[in-house]
Amino acid sequence: MSRGPVWTDGLPPDVLSLFDDADHVDVKRGQGDVNLREFVAAAASWHPAWMRMLIRARGVFARGLRLDRPDIPIGTRLGPEDVSFAPGDTVGFFTVTAGAEDRYLVLEGADNHLTGYCAIVVERAAPGSRHRRFRVVTVVRYHRWTGHVYFGVVRPFHHLVVAGMIRTAVAARPAYGGAQSRPSG
Repeated sequence: MSRGPVWTDGLPPDVLSLFDDADHVDVKRGQGDVNLREFVAAAASWHPAWMRMLIRARGVFARGLRLDRPDIPIGTRLGPEDVSFAPGDTVGFFTVTAGAEDRYLVLEGADNHLTGYCAIVVERAAPGSRHRRFRVVTVVRYHRWTGHVYFGVVRPFHHLVVAGMIRTAVAARPAYGGAQSRPSG
C-alpha cells in the first residue's frame, strides 16, 4: 500500500475518508494564536464587498445551471459560540458532518451538481503552545456535468476566497487576550 502525500499526515479519519472518489482536493495552510472556534467564526464572517459581488454573480450563474440552491446567504457574522461541532447543525450555509472541539471540523455544502466539503484541521505548533497550525481542506465531488462546468468557472475565485478567509481567521483577536495572530506564508 502506498503512502499518501505528506499533507495528509495527521488528518483525522473523518477527513481522510472525504478523499475517496474526490474529483478535486486542495489544501491551504495558516497559523496563528486563535483556537478552532475563533478561526471558523472569523473565516465564515469574512465578506468583503468584492466577494459579495461574486456571490451575487454566482447566483445568476447557478440559476442558469438550474441548481436547487442558487443563492448563498452571506452577511451574517458568527461568534465563536455560534460554531457547532454536532453533525447536522449548521455553520453559515454549511452543514456539520463531523468534528471534535479544537481538533477538526468537517462542513458540507451539497446541491444537485456537486457536493463540496470544507475541513478545518488544527494542531498545536508545540506542546503547551497557544500557537496553532491550520489546514483548510477543500474536497469536491461532481454529481453531473454541471458540477464540472460550475467548479471550472468558480475555481480561481475559490482559491482567492479561501486564502482570504485564512488570512482573516489567523489575524482574528484571540478570545483569551493573547498576542495578535499572524498569517503564514
